[in-house]
Amino acid sequence: MKQSTRFRHESLQDSDSVQTLLQALNDGIAKGKIVLEDEDGTMVIKPKGLANLKISASQDEKKNRLYIRLTWYESTEPVREKQLKISSK
Repeated sequence: MKQSTRFRHESLQDSDSVQTLLQALNDGIAKGKIVLEDEDGTMVIKPKGLANLKISASQDEKKNRLYIRLTWYESTEPVREKQLKISSK
C-alpha cells in the first residue's frame, strides 16, 4: 500500500464499530501517532502540540450529521497572535 498525503474513507458502520474507531483515534492522539489504512492506501499522522478542534452538527427530518475536525501544524514555532481591528471609518 502506498503512503499518501491524503486519505479518505467512507463506509457504513454499526454503533459498536464507530465506537471502536473513535477509541482508536483517541488512543492515537494520546500516543502521538495515528495510522489510517484501507485497501486504497495508508497514511500516518502525528498529532502534537496545540490543536484546533471544531465540532458541528445538523439535523433534519431524515438525516443527522456530526462533523469533527482536528487541525494542528507541524511547525514548533508558536503562532503569532495579531490584533484585529474593525471600524466603519
